[in-house]
Amino acid sequence: MEYKIFLIKYAEIGTKGKNRYVFEEVMCKRMRSRLKPLGKFEVRREYGRIFVEALSEYDFDEVIEALGTVFGIVGICPVCVVEDVTYDAISKAVCEYIESEYPKHDFTFKVNARRNNKQFPKTSMELNCDLGADLLNRFPTLTVDVHKPDVLLQVEVRNVVYIYSHTIKGPGGLPVGTNGKGMALLSGGIDSPVAAYMIAKRGVLVEAVYFHAPPYTSERAKQKVVDLAKLVSKYAGAIKLHIVNFTDVQLAIYDNCPHDELTIIMKRIMYKMAQELALANDCQCIITGESIGQVSSQTTQSLYVIDQAADKLPVFRPCIGMDKQEIIDISEQIGTYETSILPYEDCCTTFVAKHPVTRPALDTIEKSEQALVGKIEDLYRKAMENIETINCW
Repeated sequence: MEYKIFLIKYAEIGTKGKNRYVFEEVMCKRMRSRLKPLGKFEVRREYGRIFVEALSEYDFDEVIEALGTVFGIVGICPVCVVEDVTYDAISKAVCEYIESEYPKHDFTFKVNARRNNKQFPKTSMELNCDLGADLLNRFPTLTVDVHKPDVLLQVEVRNVVYIYSHTIKGPGGLPVGTNGKGMALLSGGIDSPVAAYMIAKRGVLVEAVYFHAPPYTSERAKQKVVDLAKLVSKYAGAIKLHIVNFTDVQLAIYDNCPHDELTIIMKRIMYKMAQELALANDCQCIITGESIGQVSSQTTQSLYVIDQAADKLPVFRPCIGMDKQEIIDISEQIGTYETSILPYEDCCTTFVAKHPVTRPALDTIEKSEQALVGKIEDLYRKAMENIETINCW
């Protein structure tokens, strides 16, 4: 069957009360953007429902894939439309729908009718009974199961009639742009793109910062991060990626600080830079990909010490309670895994100590950082004044 209309289902948006229309409109705008390259479509809100109507030829799989990247959508339902709002027309269309969609008539079913058009003479319950009886007469091998049917046939009677039984799962969450903006620390690893994806799923618009350290990190490593940002942008929308040349700052830390504290001090400086960049770009939070205990700098003690460097904004860690396999599973789902495992080092892994401290004390780290006074300020400012920004989509 060739479908021209899709019913878009959402869940959490429905709890937003009088503000629901704001979330709906943001989601509709995102759908229009994703569908624009695929043909001519109308996206409209109609009596508590959102519909996507194809006004030109289109590829079904491409449309489903595009809608499957729009946060807020929990289900995509290909819909058969009946213009003639009479019982005979509905009954005929329902039987033809079952004939077309389910050639083997050996399943259980239930009809779930909703009469939103109060001018229609039959009630919802009467429609359930009568349409169920018509289907049994037409297909005697069918069986009714009102508890756990194989096929739940939905019939909505409005100004036209919508018939559907398939629900293709969407990504869920909230539409991007409904919950402020955050600055994600994006590396070339597996975790940080997943963290950016997960925070975008909660409606947060994402910008990103990458700390590049040539010649210790190559241009291929930089391109890898750009590619990851583009992959995440399929879900998060266009991402503004800020690239900070971190080499001179990193070398100053390496030359002046205890080597077992290098990672902690380096990350504290990164957080300070990320916070400054976030505030300059109207972001309300910093987003990172840490998971407790995954590496030495991700113990609870280390995270506490690192967080103290960002004293003006909260740090959100969507992956904090996940194990590595759970993070990998999401990265494979969103298409970032194969890029993340490309063998190009980022600046975090280049200067890793052989025996890094795992339980740092804040006063000890701050004392070690005193060795940087008078040596790092100009390097820090130069790095912040020469940021390269790339728009990724």
